[in-house]
Amino acid sequence: MNSPLALMRRAALPALGVLIIANFLGYAVIGENGVLSWGDYRRLKAERQVQLAQLEAERARLAHRSQLLDPRHVDPDLAEELVRRELGLVRPDEVIIELEPAPAPAR
Repeated sequence: MNSPLALMRRAALPALGVLIIANFLGYAVIGENGVLSWGDYRRLKAERQVQLAQLEAERARLAHRSQLLDPRHVDPDLAEELVRRELGLVRPDEVIIELEPAPAPAR
């Protein structure tokens, strides 16, 4: 007959193996990079894609403005607008009326 201590020793190694496998399965399902966190990753990806589209639109707008300010062929209206805004130059016979920018058209 086997003693209880011998039975415990024989059962310890498989039990340890089962615990290790259960630990890895738990992390695979509910861990930081587990199956249940895929929804969060999809949501974050969608948010970042919207943010990327906004940043690309801003970048395109700034690239267009920088092209208008190219010293070889500057847009005279933009140059006058910038000089007047930055330096505060106003002719004595002018009245400044500041307008709010027009809202973007809805898509």
